[in-house]
Formats: sequence, C-alpha cells, structure tokens
Amino acid sequence: MRRTPSRKRAGAGTAAVTALAALLAVPTAGTAGAAEPEQLTIDLATDTGAFHGGASGSLYGVYGDGVPSRNVLEGMHVRTVSTKAQDGPQHPGADALEMLPPFVDSGGKDVYIYMTDIYRGFPYQWPGADGPARLADFKEKIRKQVQQVLTMGDYQDSVVYVPFNEPEGNMFGTGEWSYNKISWLNDPQYFLAAWKEVYHLIKGLDPDARIAGPNTSVLYDQVKGFLQYAKSNDVVPDVMTWHELSSPAAVRTNVAKYRQMEKDVGIDPLPINVNEYGHNYHLSVPGQVVQWVSAIEESKIDADLAYWNIDGNLNDSAVEANKGNGQWWLFNAYGQMSGHTVQVTAPHPNQQYTLQGVATLDEDKKQSRAIFGGKSGDADVVFKNIDPKLFGTTVHATVQEIPWTGQVGDSPQPLRLADRKLAVGADGTVTLPMAGMNEMSAYQVILAPGGKGGTPAEPSVGWRKTYEAENATYTGSGYSKNGPEGSPSQVGKFATSGAYNVGGLRTGSDGVLGFDVEVPQDGTYDLSVFANSYNLYDLVKEQGPTNVFLRVDGKDPQELRLPLGYKWVVWGHTDTTVKLTAGKHRITLAAKDPDLGVTKGDAIIDKIDLALRDEHVTAPAIYEAEYATLSGTRPRYTDAATSGPGTVPLGKGDSATFWVHARADGESTISVDHLGGGHADLSLNGEKLDVPAVGGGKKGQDSVLVFLSGGINKITVTGASGELALDRLRVTPSHGALVPTIYQAEDGHLSGAAKVTDAYTFASGGKAVTDIGDGKANALAFDVTAARPGRHAVTIRYSNAEQAPATHYNPDPIARHADLSVNGGPARRVLFPTTFHFNNFWELTVPVTLEKGTNRLTFTAQELPDFNGDTYNQYDQRSPYAPVIDRIAVTPLTQAPPARAGRATTVTGHSSTTSSPSSSATYAPTT
Repeated sequence: MRRTPSRKRAGAGTAAVTALAALLAVPTAGTAGAAEPEQLTIDLATDTGAFHGGASGSLYGVYGDGVPSRNVLEGMHVRTVSTKAQDGPQHPGADALEMLPPFVDSGGKDVYIYMTDIYRGFPYQWPGADGPARLADFKEKIRKQVQQVLTMGDYQDSVVYVPFNEPEGNMFGTGEWSYNKISWLNDPQYFLAAWKEVYHLIKGLDPDARIAGPNTSVLYDQVKGFLQYAKSNDVVPDVMTWHELSSPAAVRTNVAKYRQMEKDVGIDPLPINVNEYGHNYHLSVPGQVVQWVSAIEESKIDADLAYWNIDGNLNDSAVEANKGNGQWWLFNAYGQMSGHTVQVTAPHPNQQYTLQGVATLDEDKKQSRAIFGGKSGDADVVFKNIDPKLFGTTVHATVQEIPWTGQVGDSPQPLRLADRKLAVGADGTVTLPMAGMNEMSAYQVILAPGGKGGTPAEPSVGWRKTYEAENATYTGSGYSKNGPEGSPSQVGKFATSGAYNVGGLRTGSDGVLGFDVEVPQDGTYDLSVFANSYNLYDLVKEQGPTNVFLRVDGKDPQELRLPLGYKWVVWGHTDTTVKLTAGKHRITLAAKDPDLGVTKGDAIIDKIDLALRDEHVTAPAIYEAEYATLSGTRPRYTDAATSGPGTVPLGKGDSATFWVHARADGESTISVDHLGGGHADLSLNGEKLDVPAVGGGKKGQDSVLVFLSGGINKITVTGASGELALDRLRVTPSHGALVPTIYQAEDGHLSGAAKVTDAYTFASGGKAVTDIGDGKANALAFDVTAARPGRHAVTIRYSNAEQAPATHYNPDPIARHADLSVNGGPARRVLFPTTFHFNNFWELTVPVTLEKGTNRLTFTAQELPDFNGDTYNQYDQRSPYAPVIDRIAVTPLTQAPPARAGRATTVTGHSSTTSSPSSSATYAPTT
C-alpha cells in the first residue's frame, strides 16, 4: 500500500516546467527528406470487447459524503474505491460504511474494504504475544466489521472484503509486526492457513460476501501457488487483487501472466482489481494517466489510482469539494465512452512515455470516441474502416484538449480545438494531423455522422503561450533553480512543466522574477501563474497563502495570493487578467512593491500562461446534446440547421445529462437550444428546478437563470411532453438577477464558546468566527431574509487546517463538519475539506429551503462517535469543531418564474469569464 516517502523539502521547494508549442497544423505539401509524423491508428472494424470503464477507481479517494461532492464523484464515473475499515485509525475519514452510501448513490459499483486498516501504523500494529494471538485478535475485528456491513441494507451488495494487504511485507512478512517473521513468499503455510480461516469466517457470517486477495504489492510468481491452495481448499477469492506500482506496460504483461496462472491451475477467470496504480509523477497529469487508462481498459480490469498524498480528493483529481482538475476531466471523458472498444495501434505499442490511447465505437449512438496523449509535438490520428452505413460519407469531428492544471488547480471543461465536417476517404479513413501537442495534456476526438451539415463550433481558445520560470530573468536575493523534478526515472517526485521551477519570492527577499513576453495584438489577456507554497513550511505557516506582486512594464501593480499545497511541488494556479498592447512586455512577480507592500511566506513558481481573451474565450461554453450522457434515447443526425452533428430527441422521461463547469459560485445563464417538438424539465445537481419547462413547437432558445456552484454542476434535461429535439446547452456567467445577500459571521448570533477573531487577515473585513462546535451550545446563527419561499444557495466562506498526527508520509488533514439547521429543523451535516491554512478561505455552497421572510440558519458541531456509537477515535481524527466561518451569502437558486406560463425567461448579452489554461495543440484534418 505504501512505498518510498516523498523526499522532504528544506528550502523553497522544487518544481518543473515544460514548454508548450504554439503551432498551427495546416496540411502542407511534403518536404523532401522530412520525417513522417508518428501515427496513432484507430481501427473501427476491429472490436476488442465491451467498454468496461475500470480505470476510474480510487484508493482512499472518498473522505465522506461531500468530500468530494457527489457531482464530482458521479461526473468522474468512479467505478471502484478501496478504503479503510470502518473506524480504522490509519487516516482521518474514508471510513468504509460512511462513504459507501454516497458512493453507490453516485453511480459507484464496488467498495473494497481494507480490513487490515482497522490497525494503526504501517506495517500494521496488530497486538499479541505471538502469531496465533495476533491472528485471533484480527479475526475478532473481522467479525465486527462484517456484522457492521450487514446493517447496511442493499448497500452491502457493493462491499468487497480485502482481508490482507501486501501480506508478504506486512502481516506475513519478516518485520517486527509480522506473524512469525517468516515471509509467505518463502514459506507460505502460515499465510495460506490464515487465509483459509479468515475466508471461512467471513463467508460464515455473510454467505453472499465477496472476498478479494491476496492483494500483494506486485504479482509474485508465488500467487500461482496461492491459487492452487485456494482451489484445493475451496477458498478461491471472488476477486483477484494485486498492486501495479510499475508501468502501463506491466499492466498488460501481468494481466496476461495471471490469466495463464488461472489456466494452469484450472480455475475460471476471476474479476481483477489492480487496487493501486500510478506514481506521483503520473497522478494529476492527463497525458501520463491516459497511458495507464489505455492499458487498463485494454485488459478489461478494474484498477484504483494509488494513494500517495491526501485522502478525499480522488487521488489528486478533485479540487476543494466540488471542482476537478485536468485529471478529473480526463476521467469524465473516459467514463462517457460507451459501446465497444476498438483496436488502437500506437506508434510505440505498450511503451510508457509515448503516445498511447483508447477508443470506442457505439453503433447505437453512431459515435466513436478516442482519448490519447503522452507525447509532445506532432502526430497523425488515423481512423480507418469507417462504416458508411453508420457514418455516411462524411463525419463530424470534434477535437478537444484536456490540459494539466496541477494537483490543486481547478480546470474548466476540455478546450475545443476544432469542430469540423470531413469527407471520408475512398479507403474509409480520416486523418487528423495533431500539431504542437503537449505531453502533459490528453486529447479527445469524437466522431459522429456528418449529418445534414450542422454548424461547426468555433475553437474555444485563441492565441496562447507558456513562459517557463527557469527561463525568466531573476534579480535580487534568494534565487534558486529547483529540479529536476519528476521524470520517468524519478516517478516518486511530482510532475512539473519542464522539470524545473524557481524559488526566491519569500519573506525578507527583494527578488523579482521577470518574464519577457510578446503578444500579437492589443487586448485583455488571461494570466495564470502556476505556483506552490508548502502549507506546513515555517515561513508559510505564519500567513498562509504567499502574496507576491505583479506588474506589467513596471506599472499597474496587483497583489496575488499563490496556491497552498500539502507538500512542495504540488501545483495550483492563481489567475488574473492584464491589458497588453501588441508587441513585447515584461511581466514581473516581485517580493516587494513600493505601493502594495511585501511578501510574507515562501513560494516556488513553475510557469506563467498567457491567453488572449478574445471572442473564442468569451463566447458561451457549448455542450452538445449528442455528446451528453443519454438515458432512454440516442442521437439523431438527420435534422438540419443544428449545432454540431445532430440533436437528441427527448420523449417523456428521456434525459440528457451534462457536466457543466462554473469558474465560481454564482449566477449563470443556461441557454437551451432546440428544434421544438415538445417540452422538457431542467434539473440541477439532482434537483428539479422551479422554472417553466423549456421547448415548444418550433425551433428556439430558452434561457434560464440558475445559481451554479463553483466547479462541477450536473444539469439534466428530461422530456416532459411531446418529443423535444434538443440541440445543445450554452452556459455563460451572468449577473444582476440572482443577487446574493452577504451576512458577515461577526454580525451573527454567537452562543457558548463561539467567538469573533481577528487572527485571520484574509477574512473579509479581517474578522471571522471560530470555536463553533465541541457541543451544540457553541453555535453561530444567521437571520437571513428570503424575498420568496423556495430553494436557495447558501455559500459559506470558510477555512479549515486541522491535521491529525500521522505515522506515515501521507499528510492527514481532517475534513471538519458543521450541522446546519434551518429554522430549528433537522440538521444537515456538511463536510468541509481542508483549505491547508486557517488564513486561507474557500467557498462551499449548500442548497436549502427557505420560507418567505426571515429564516434562522444555525451552525453547530460535535465530535462524531464510531460506527456503533459507543467509542470515539483516540487519534484526534474526528474533529469536534466546525470550520472557521467568515461569512455566508444567500442567493435564490433560480429566477422566479415569469408571470406568463409555458416559457422560460430569455436573457441575452452576457459574456463568459472562464479562462483557458494554456497548453497548445491545434489540428487540421485531411482525408
């Protein structure tokens, strides 16, 4: 389960940087002697099996209900989770039976319970004078765990028991805490006997139980002997598990090796869960993880991302509670694949750190999807054997990029590089030349029939460029060039753009980091600073977020607060805008500014991204209905005058679900474009919205004002009457209709020990309320006013940096909770993930129902007992306190229905403010 700890950072840390090409791929005549580009070939005629979706698993990725949010869970299509035994003291949160219901309700399939994690430490510190005594203690704990699972009703059907974890180096290894200091790899009798005892114990209590094992750290040759013993003694596991902290190539090789073991032993093929895969260098990086995904999907197994850092963030996929980074969007794309996988031939088959991919063909939807990545530069993506009966003689191709945005950096939806109608060649092929790819990005291509010539969408990005910190000019004291960071030979280190980063901007420094940039035209540019501060480093602990000062050509100063992380070289990004004229400029980040002050803290800088904020970026985000997750229906490609290749007919009860990004909590305009024929209802995050049905008899656009949570929102359009031909959604931030009312915590009603504090300088107005909880008497209440009854969004600005003592290299932040009640009614428990420092404030939105007029919202908390209610965690892993609360904002969830029935309010004139992460690839098709 755990390997080499991340190395400690003594100074400003390290980082890395990769240059991003900015090439325009245009078909050109061949040049004599020019090398042919690499080619990724997708053969739509070679079926390799039903799409499985097994790579979207997670070890310790779910802390509890809300961390991450159900939107993030469902939208990532998480299939399996391996997690600790209920009430286990390994880590805070991730208790199996607390995360089981929200996980299953969010579409999850199986929860693998690490039964050994009922013990503290690693290796597991199981008590007893000798091996038999230790095993007896463990069996009693197993008995209790199974009995607890049996109280979970239908949810217990999703439980898989994992009795042992890495037994060869742990309970049945040679260490201090082993059974008898004899490794089962050398003498298996003790482990095999224990396996048999535990197997019968679990099945005796729960005859329908599924048991997984042996859960070794690698697929040892000795697993074959385990299978022989298990068959002979009728204790064959229901699921075969091991760990692949190796490479994607090893996944394919070892799955084939294991399948041969099964044949040799004479047992039927078992489901496989490789319940740890990947390293720090890979996780969060779409271009790295897609290589693992391709191997796992090809092998038709389940697999869980490894747990190297903090739990509850889906292994560096989730940001805050409700946001996703680039890795999240990769799995969102992967999870929306359907039908059957088809043969993908990579230019370097089964070789890590090269271009790899996975592709599907869904004949019912008449769509092919491919995701690929792992290479910088140029390559051709070739679809061959395109069936004219499915696609016709033309195809509509949508090409997207999923950039790397760091471990703790929020990402918008994938960038649309191109959307075009292409003729299929006489040989049944279409070639997409990809130019300027970034090895840290993943890419998606969706092919659909060309249809009747739907209008292609414009790219969602314009000019953009990256500038590496190690190539910038540094003046003043304290400079350090850190790296190289993660690499194929150093997979335990974190990935960094270009492998290097720069330190020096810290307390007491006079350093200035200058980037010489050149832009093509006058305009406003999105500027994204990729940076990191280690939250527990001495200089950072004083203030929290490290502040630095931005100037353009020595003018227009801005103060930026840089992202915190749980370790050094954990990247996020701070975003702003700058106005630039065409030509050259110097952008500086400084530790001192004559007008604004001085830096407090210590930061490392990876790179800056610049992107022209033109009509490509400011246009509403487009979500095509034919690419949505569909239920009860399939796309139609025969309608004329559509956006994209087609529409989706929604009869009564049919639905289309979209995963919509919002940069921040607040009002957005959802425009529903349709061709008429019926009406449909809208739901947001599982709740039907109190707005009139959209649609009508003729083609039109219905716009609805809704409050979107920052990050991931689930919007579902469900047929209500007739058959609505749904074309697309367009989403843009707006303002002025759903106006929030702000309530400062210090103005609320405090009781008991809850008190106002001015210790946190980044609280709005410099004040917040702390010590809420440790009993219901210590509370904070707000009297809020609603203009009308109904659903409202309560956005809580909070901080939480509580962290439990750890026995290992995993940081152990605690997700505090608050019990929120409205007008004295039943409390709703809300989890708040760590913000990495009590002076670092985030926002989290909770929907509530308010009465017209004055309502009282009350926040309390108290320490939660263990599952049976008779004991409490003894390692301070369950906090009795709510987070520090700065303020709340109360906003209607939707605009009040208009007086005239049957139509939604139409709103126009709003422009998007979503920025586009920089990283470049463009494409131009040929046939």
